[in-house]
Amino acid sequence: MLKRAAAMASKDLKLSVSGGQGLVQAVLLGLLLIFLFSLSKPLGGAISAQAAGAIFWLASAFGLVLVFNDLFAIEEANGARMGILSSPAPVHAVWIGKGVAGLCLLLVSQLVFLPATVAFLDQTVHGPWWLMLVTLAGADIGLVVIGALLGALSQGQAARESLLSVIVFPLLLPVLLSGITLFSMCFSPGTSEGFDGWLGLIFAFDALFSGAGLFLFPFVYSGEE
Repeated sequence: MLKRAAAMASKDLKLSVSGGQGLVQAVLLGLLLIFLFSLSKPLGGAISAQAAGAIFWLASAFGLVLVFNDLFAIEEANGARMGILSSPAPVHAVWIGKGVAGLCLLLVSQLVFLPATVAFLDQTVHGPWWLMLVTLAGADIGLVVIGALLGALSQGQAARESLLSVIVFPLLLPVLLSGITLFSMCFSPGTSEGFDGWLGLIFAFDALFSGAGLFLFPFVYSGEE
């Protein structure tokens, strides 16, 4: 299954980079959000560390929606989903492959968002770099687990095209709140105490929704159009 999941991820990454618009749209929308929020900075003042963290994760969440809409639209546009379902490959390989591809594209987007947050919002990384990296990895896994599950649910009918953006944000609130809090600790000098509880919440979220995705994805992806 892992071999087929790797093949699915490789195929999606090649198509997304060569012809897909999800990554480009995600980066442009994220940069636009960061720039627009930077205009709210008071004259002679500064945006708080918590607000900067919130803006970064908001840009990431909107980018997630665009990335997974594009990833699942690849099969829908060519009618290839039924071919995948008819193949002997496990359906779980599609979920894992889409998740890995989405994680790579989201990380590429965030490599642009983080310097933009530092530059446009006048932030400096004071906290430990390992905390920022662990937060980024844990929160991104939670984002793509939900994105890969709900991205399949939002495909198949024109009436459901906007479903992903409607239902994904309430489910992502725990991981987004944790990411915002931990990033505000990293942007603020000497305020990295109490991070273990927030990290625990992120990884508990990852474990819960990873199990839910493994159970629900075959029903969601193979459902009738």
